[in-house]
Amino acid sequence: MAMAVEQLQHLIATDHPPHPVVSPLREPLILGHKGAADVTEDIGRLLENPPGRGWWLLFAGAVTLLSAGLVAITHTITTGIGTWGLNKTVGWAFDITNFVFWIGIGHAGTFISAILFLFNQRWRTSINRSAEAMTLIAVMCAGLFPLIHMGRPWLFYWVFPYPNTRGSLWVNFRSPLLWDFFAISTYFTISLVFWYLGLVPDLATMRDRVQAKWRRTLYRLLSLGWNGSHRTWSRYETVYTVMAALATPLVLSVHSIVSFDFATSLLPGWHSTIFPPYFVAGAIFSGFAMVMTLMIVVRWAMRLESYITIQHLDNMCKVTLLTGSIVGLAYLTEWFIGYYSSNPHERYTIINRALGPYAWAFWTMVTCNMIVPQFFWFKRARTSIPLIFALSLLVNVGMWFERFVIIVTSLHRDYLPSSWAIYTPTLTEITIQLGSFGLFFTAFLVFLRLFPLISINEIKGVLGYARHK
Repeated sequence: MAMAVEQLQHLIATDHPPHPVVSPLREPLILGHKGAADVTEDIGRLLENPPGRGWWLLFAGAVTLLSAGLVAITHTITTGIGTWGLNKTVGWAFDITNFVFWIGIGHAGTFISAILFLFNQRWRTSINRSAEAMTLIAVMCAGLFPLIHMGRPWLFYWVFPYPNTRGSLWVNFRSPLLWDFFAISTYFTISLVFWYLGLVPDLATMRDRVQAKWRRTLYRLLSLGWNGSHRTWSRYETVYTVMAALATPLVLSVHSIVSFDFATSLLPGWHSTIFPPYFVAGAIFSGFAMVMTLMIVVRWAMRLESYITIQHLDNMCKVTLLTGSIVGLAYLTEWFIGYYSSNPHERYTIINRALGPYAWAFWTMVTCNMIVPQFFWFKRARTSIPLIFALSLLVNVGMWFERFVIIVTSLHRDYLPSSWAIYTPTLTEITIQLGSFGLFFTAFLVFLRLFPLISINEIKGVLGYARHK
């Protein structure tokens, strides 16, 4: 009896039970026998402590890239699109390549948060918050490129269908580029609301524990008066489920609509009916690779090995393997249909990609997107952090080159040999591309300092996973 009283007093004092027995059939999602108080302390401490030297070095590097990109963008706007390497034949190149690349990166966040939530995949809880933030930042980076490519970005509001005084001027609702505008703006809005809704309970937690006055004020405003009552939690969970259901179709629709930019044309190499599902699979493929890259760095830098475990990386590798295999199958299908159609223009486009002036980009794409993911069939590869990091970087390189190959190699040699041309990017274009990466990493590093990068309330819900009751 006395021993039982002592155990109860220990439980009350420490806010977590003694080390439980772990099931031999399941691995725990959170290591270290963490309790609810431990989770709040570990994640809250990351925001309360000042940033270390590593964070400042990374932030300085990202801001430097961002500044260089802003200088290049200013030069482009004040001088004109002629500062790029575009010509009469290749009217789309780095700009649309980067646009499609960043839109693809943003798909993993919604997939992890919405679809895996609806399928009750509990391993998502350690990575969904960072993936959602990555989605928002990537969509902002993507929207930058069509805006600059307009040539007159100060007239961007012309894409809005609103009554105007310019005669019969109206937006062309048959244009896939206009569909892009509606799809991406909807995607960003839903993703932002979904991300913010998931943050509210954690913001209330931080509101009640931080000491810095400006942080307390910020969290108090953003937590919307959260009081943690049963009624509040019940309605929160209902709304969160509804938002997940609304966000799920966007995973399929947004990149399908982006693919229509190409699929609805008559250009060989573009007008393919396989593009919508192929683009969606490729987007999730590249998005998960970016999530793995970021999570490995964050896991190491912030000492979160107990929360972002090998099991999480293993599961992400399996999703990457699945979507990478779908992308590889799509490549083979596209090449076979091009040959089977007996269309000489389609056949030439495929041969030109593999053996023409941009063959180096084509084979880089094939190697990184078809061969590299197959390493994830092996358990040893899925549990080796250095190898996962290297392979995830190669996947993102390959997916960038995929967009480059689709766009440039389909344009630079069209129906008329007299109009054939070679596209070479200029220093301005390369700097703008690097600036987009600077924007991405700058915003992500700021996110790490302002908001909990791991969902405190959701992590507490999986602490008992694999434990014997």
